[in-house]
Amino acid sequence: MQNAARYFRSWFGHFEVVAARRPDPWLWLPASALLILGTMMVLNTTYFMELGSTGDGFHLLKLHLCHIALGALVLGFFSQLSLKGLGRMAPPLMLLSAVLLLAVWVPGMGVIRGGARRWLRLGPVLVEPSELFKFALVLFLARFLARRGERLQSFKSGPLAVFAVAAPLALTVLKQPDFGATAMIALLVFVMLYAAGARTSHLVQTGAGAALLLALQALARSYRVRRLTAFLHPWQTARGAGFQLIQSLIAIAAGGGWGVGLGAGHQKMFYLPQAHTDFIFAVIGEDLGIAGAAAVIALFCVIMWRGMRIAREEPDPFASLLAVGLSASLALQALVNVAVVIGMAPTKGLPLPFVSYGGTATVMAMADLGILLALGRRPAVR
Repeated sequence: MQNAARYFRSWFGHFEVVAARRPDPWLWLPASALLILGTMMVLNTTYFMELGSTGDGFHLLKLHLCHIALGALVLGFFSQLSLKGLGRMAPPLMLLSAVLLLAVWVPGMGVIRGGARRWLRLGPVLVEPSELFKFALVLFLARFLARRGERLQSFKSGPLAVFAVAAPLALTVLKQPDFGATAMIALLVFVMLYAAGARTSHLVQTGAGAALLLALQALARSYRVRRLTAFLHPWQTARGAGFQLIQSLIAIAAGGGWGVGLGAGHQKMFYLPQAHTDFIFAVIGEDLGIAGAAAVIALFCVIMWRGMRIAREEPDPFASLLAVGLSASLALQALVNVAVVIGMAPTKGLPLPFVSYGGTATVMAMADLGILLALGRRPAVR
């Protein structure tokens, strides 16, 4: 026991907190606005649904507030870590996420919903390991690629080494099946390799291979083919696979320029499936119009701009890559979610960061923000 305590103290002794500096308002203010809007929209989209099913219209709102509270604790923890502390978090988080991804397949622990085994039951809590894996992967790749240096010019020491680590776990996510999360993981890997200085020719060749693999997987399952058909010709399957997209487009069209008013939209009333998760942006478009939807996009653009500015000004390769990966993780997921809602991409189960209902996704988005705040408080960043 004494040896364990001594190891615990020595390991965490390397976690130096950053100097007390003012948190970057260009990061926390847009994220706070998105969280507040998301909370209002969760209540807006779930009140009548929960009132009819549980008798408590505030049931999911209470859970959502608990998720935000937990996320705030996680954000506070990561925002105080130094670069050394963040670096030492990468291997154990990567290992933990791998264990949780495999534990999904353990009988009694993995939870199946809608034919997908994406969730893990830990006591009273449901966890989505793929969200933790995306977060851990960015930390791990930033640390790994920062140490590669000129070796990234070699395919064997650069992209191939990264794929050897990321591909097996990404395939585990695809097996769940979670095509959307797998595509996001692939995008993050290529973004970070490009930012680290890998050869463009290597990335083009491997990217073509990865795109072919994902295309084959998209056509391998009948429900994915139906989604693709619904994306291309939604009105031909208006009562089937195209129903959700059509209802989303109706919601946005009904909102017009300025919306019908907060809470006054009709599509959330049992017309639009997943209105509080994947398609919450459509409800925003109906209630607050194009102006409100554009404001949401603008808030994500501010977070992306600030994160990339931190990456550009940061002299440390690990910190710079970390800022790129975390900013891209938030921005790409928001981009894909919006593209799905407005009919520019096939339907995928990706929530809108900070806004959609979802415990693990909310906590991990706030963890991303916490690290960006920690990087923004470093002396080298002006």
